[in-house]
Amino acid sequence: MGFADQRFNVNLSILFTELPLLERPAAAAAAGFTAVELWWPWIDSPTPEQSALDALKAAVEDAGVRLTGLNFYAGRLPGPDRGALSIPGEESDRFRANIDVAAGFAGSLGCTALNALYGNRVDGVDPAEQDRLALENLALAARAADRIGAVLLVEALNEPESPRYPLVSAPAAVGVVDKVNEATGLGNAKFLMDLYHLSMNGEDLPRVIDAYAAKTGHVQIADNPGRGAPGTGSLPLEDLLDRLTKAGYDGWVGLEYKPGDVPSAQSFSWLPAGARAAR
Repeated sequence: MGFADQRFNVNLSILFTELPLLERPAAAAAAGFTAVELWWPWIDSPTPEQSALDALKAAVEDAGVRLTGLNFYAGRLPGPDRGALSIPGEESDRFRANIDVAAGFAGSLGCTALNALYGNRVDGVDPAEQDRLALENLALAARAADRIGAVLLVEALNEPESPRYPLVSAPAAVGVVDKVNEATGLGNAKFLMDLYHLSMNGEDLPRVIDAYAAKTGHVQIADNPGRGAPGTGSLPLEDLLDRLTKAGYDGWVGLEYKPGDVPSAQSFSWLPAGARAAR
């Protein structure tokens, strides 16, 4: 096994960002990839004009790539925000307004994974209140995802870079997954296992894989330290992905790393060109 045996997609919100959004799907295709994923591209608008949605849909289709993952509205990302769904008031309302828009866009492109970032803790708000709101909104999102045959992803981030984000361990994120599935009865909430974030938290990655592979709906990678391409840090990413495969995970692996000081197209030397197209 090894990298050549994985199904990779490219996250166009962190790679190819030197290009305008609508040029990135074609750039990923030119680099040999056939699948892409995105954070919510319109950080200031959970409900963009239909023309903007149509233009991005056309860019993906014209490039001949598949959209395999999409984030719900999450506030300013990249930036200080880490989601909206647990934040009372305007941000929760914006998340709810986005649910059907994001699910509809994803469904129009056959995308079957929707990521809902939990949101930071807010000064002066009871964490239990935020958690109740989060469960309500995640249940709404799970039902919308189910209508298009998609899974709802819940992600753990890392505490050093996201100190106000409450889900900073695999058990914390999986616990929310279980609560959402219990609330909806749908079973379509899954764990997003980002090996970079978990490594930044100091978690035992082989143990996490063995414990939670069956509840994992998507995997993302970057090396650590530095959040660069595989081989730029010290994480044994090839071995970890092999372990995931042996544990039964056969889904997508999202490339969510920073290309460094080279153009994104030059950051894939670690992956043979023949292994970039999904099989």
